[in-house]
Amino acid sequence: MYDVIVIGGGPSGLMASIAAASQGAAVLLIDKGDQLGRKLGISGGGRCNVTNRMALDDLIAHIPGNGRFMHSPFSVFNNEDIIQFFENLGIRLKEEDRGRMFPVSDKASTVVRTLIDRVKDLGVKIKTHSPVKEVRYDEEKVLGVTLENGEVIDAHAVIIATGGKSVPHTGSTGDGYPWATKAGHTITDLYPTEVPITSNEPFIKNKELQGLSLRDVELSVLNAKGKVIKTHEGDMIFTHFGISGPIVLRCSQYVVKELKKQKKQPATVVMSIDLNPGKSGEEIFQELRKLVNKEPKKAVKNVLKGYLPDRMLTFLLEKIEIDLATSCANIGNDPLRSLSQLIKEFRFEANGTLPIEKAFVTGGGVSVKEIHPKTMESKCKNGLYFCGEVLDIHGYTGGYNITAAFSTGYTAGFSAGSRKM
Repeated sequence: MYDVIVIGGGPSGLMASIAAASQGAAVLLIDKGDQLGRKLGISGGGRCNVTNRMALDDLIAHIPGNGRFMHSPFSVFNNEDIIQFFENLGIRLKEEDRGRMFPVSDKASTVVRTLIDRVKDLGVKIKTHSPVKEVRYDEEKVLGVTLENGEVIDAHAVIIATGGKSVPHTGSTGDGYPWATKAGHTITDLYPTEVPITSNEPFIKNKELQGLSLRDVELSVLNAKGKVIKTHEGDMIFTHFGISGPIVLRCSQYVVKELKKQKKQPATVVMSIDLNPGKSGEEIFQELRKLVNKEPKKAVKNVLKGYLPDRMLTFLLEKIEIDLATSCANIGNDPLRSLSQLIKEFRFEANGTLPIEKAFVTGGGVSVKEIHPKTMESKCKNGLYFCGEVLDIHGYTGGYNITAAFSTGYTAGFSAGSRKM
């Protein structure tokens, strides 16, 4: 009989095991894979973005999927606590752009190894290669687990930290949802978030802009009435199937949600790129007019070179049917106004995203309405806890998801480990 069983050896499960064992609880950590911390090992491009050092209100604003729920777990274990936790274990961290915190070593393996060493130092029993068949309950409470090999293990508390359905090769294949349903929990619709966006536009299919990166632009998702739902500023890239890059990932969940609302089939969502967010359309027009007036004999493409990335400029000039070799003297105001308008609002249609398996993060999951936020304990069964991505909580990339995983994991582990048995 264990005090606490933790199912899943990802960021939230490792942190839950540490927090529970720190309370003196007898803890068993079970993982179906051959190694712990696999998703953690590839996070942050293999460097492991352990958290984000920004004010809590800003942090919560970057967790669009039920971020307000995080107020309580953050009151137990927040981003500053995460930083302190790792530094106490000897991992020095450094701050990069937009508050992202990385180990000085730039190696996720350092973080994974240190967490696993801490789990072992606290006497947690580890079972890998051990898929769980079911979580066992009676009318009121959790009883323990049964493994696929038939082994029955009893426990006073069980923490489900199995992750979502994204990045399945790390073991996140949605195992926790049926166990949660059996306990009486609601699973909200699952969908991909932080995922590249697809488009059937001819310029995408013809790969006219494939590989072109745009820096410091604004990307917006529009609803059926043409109103902006969400805008993100930063970098993006055109691909052979659509668009990708940081701001595309952040916009993806809004594309998914808007597509669900569409009545027409095939459903599409209008997206708009502002290539020069710092200036108005009129300012851009005046600048273009000035450049063109200055060199009347030169070809328009050569004069405007540098105003936009070359391939983007060529593409837009062709779109408004300006011959690239036309001399500036022959360019009237109307084409320049059309060009400045396109620079401010280059619209195209998206038809979806890559599937949930290709997403960085899963949207949806165990409904947070059925979880006690200060303890992460189930409102349906005593002694049952949830943490990490199995919950209906998701953030943008940049250390927000891992912060939510560590915070909910610690909160669940601390609470389960502190139970009076």
